[in-house]
Amino acid sequence: MSFILVEKNHSIAKITLNRPEKFNSFCREMALDLQNALDDANDDNTIRCIYITAIGKAFCAGQDLAEAIEDNGIELAQIVTEHYNPIIEKMRTIEKPVVCAVNGVAAGAGANIALAGDIVVATESASFIQAFSKIGLIPDSGGTFFLPRLVGFQKATALMMLGDKVIAEEAERIGMIYKFFSNETFVEESWKIATTLASMPTVGLGLTKRLLNHSYDNDLIEQLEMECDVQIEASGTYDYQEGVNAFLEKRKPIFKGE
Repeated sequence: MSFILVEKNHSIAKITLNRPEKFNSFCREMALDLQNALDDANDDNTIRCIYITAIGKAFCAGQDLAEAIEDNGIELAQIVTEHYNPIIEKMRTIEKPVVCAVNGVAAGAGANIALAGDIVVATESASFIQAFSKIGLIPDSGGTFFLPRLVGFQKATALMMLGDKVIAEEAERIGMIYKFFSNETFVEESWKIATTLASMPTVGLGLTKRLLNHSYDNDLIEQLEMECDVQIEASGTYDYQEGVNAFLEKRKPIFKGE
């Protein structure tokens, strides 16, 4: 059985975590398979959006601790550097929109993988838990990077130290996620976001993502200069010309992601 399922449909790569009996917690094979799925979606020019979700009651419970503590098992440093860090790096550097559709509990590394998405949505029964402090570890998988930027330094500190569970409604309210949907409409509504993104000028969306990534370390002048450079790059795309022509001709644009 494959721990990662991939389906390509309407210019969208749907990547599904498929280890429901373990609440989609990661083992080495699963982590490497997810990396391969992300690489494939990045390299496939027909794919214009990536949609990550899971099967079962959980989105992802983080690391399978049995693998981490077994005799002659994988060392924690190897798990972080070879499993999770590459996943986060790929999600952030792929210049295509990544939608994380959180279908259930997202804990530990599972929560932080979700929060690394460009647009994060959740079902109303989902929850997010920085579970690391419960076992004496620190938040990895980009948690200490993304969470303070999403919810603020004080809130992030408390959530990481206390390990509070954040339900979907609260996660939306504090800016941790974009939206939550009812259990009944979650699949339809989250997929609608992915299909909308896939029909947009996705080169421009990828360039926007590049700028957002650099906004974390640029000062204002550097960011303004980079915006100018990237705007010139965007203006050379087919989709820019199509958007302008459609506006002038008063019609709906048909973007190609080129």
